[in-house]
Amino acid sequence: MLLCLVALAGCAARGMVAMAPEATPGTVERIVYVGTTRMADAGRLFANTRSEELDFDAFTVSIPPNRAPGEIAYPKGQPDPGRQFLMRSARLFDHPSAFTAALARDIAARPRGKRAAVVFVHGFNTNFAEGLYRSAQLAHDFGIEGVAVHYSWPSAASPFGYAHDRDSALFARRGFAELLEALIAARPDELLIVAHSMGGLLTMETLRHMALANPGRVAREIDGLILLSPDIDVDVFRAQVRDIDAMPQSVVVFTSQRDRALSLSARLSGQRDRLGNIRNVADVADLNVTVLDVTGFSTGMGHFTAGTSPDLFRLLRDVPTLQQAFDSGAAGRPGLLPGTVITVQNATAVILSPLTALARQ
Repeated sequence: MLLCLVALAGCAARGMVAMAPEATPGTVERIVYVGTTRMADAGRLFANTRSEELDFDAFTVSIPPNRAPGEIAYPKGQPDPGRQFLMRSARLFDHPSAFTAALARDIAARPRGKRAAVVFVHGFNTNFAEGLYRSAQLAHDFGIEGVAVHYSWPSAASPFGYAHDRDSALFARRGFAELLEALIAARPDELLIVAHSMGGLLTMETLRHMALANPGRVAREIDGLILLSPDIDVDVFRAQVRDIDAMPQSVVVFTSQRDRALSLSARLSGQRDRLGNIRNVADVADLNVTVLDVTGFSTGMGHFTAGTSPDLFRLLRDVPTLQQAFDSGAAGRPGLLPGTVITVQNATAVILSPLTALARQ
């Protein structure tokens, strides 16, 4: 267990916000709308401490051309737009209505079919810059044509801050609910939530509270939910789904049995598995979910395979459209999902393999 903590700590550079000196040929700029319950910090823009107030912002991120899908190089020393993720501009909104108005204008200016809003909720051990850059990277690498939105909650950004982050995820529920209200008011054609790790717990708890306050609203307002390596107790997830009742039409869970971070989380909780590393789809067989098993692509800690594996990106981008494959009818059209399909009661498991990726090249 100690070795797992040391591996989580690692010696990799942490993300930091740095400005791109100028527009650089070959780079791609992506606007990311942000809601955050982090305390403002002049040196780092937003710190790891908690804020009772939700800040609304929009950042333009410069994405470098010289990288593999899923790869992020953080700023270090002299900013290098050709290799590093950098910030090009920032806009801070003084009121939620100004944020919603700007978002609504952006959505309305896009052609039909490209007016979705996709919200990314980061996970454990993540600072502000890392979550911001990851949102831009996922939107770009998956070819998301709608608006990119990020909810940045106050993670301690430390591998030894697990208990703190669990509490912060619960603390941040109200802020995420406020961000969702602002997004709903902007009237996107579709609203999709993508949550990683502990961000999945935060998301499910927020949707649970929304459903208890207004039964049926989650299904009416949220079109899809994708949980990447969710750090959620399986029984807790089942209880959350039961309380929400009417879930979004499409619910997809990415899992890996080689997820060492979730294995550690399970041990700390006295359990065998978390939702993100379940070994058998029978654990969620009575729930209307699609489980994508990406164990075959997992390397290293294996905790963010869906967002960092170049081979998996290439495989999923071959699907006619990612959203089409995630529709609730995907279980009846297994050809859309490139892998071995297993259906148990209401749940569908798709086991993805690097051999499948090679066969489709």
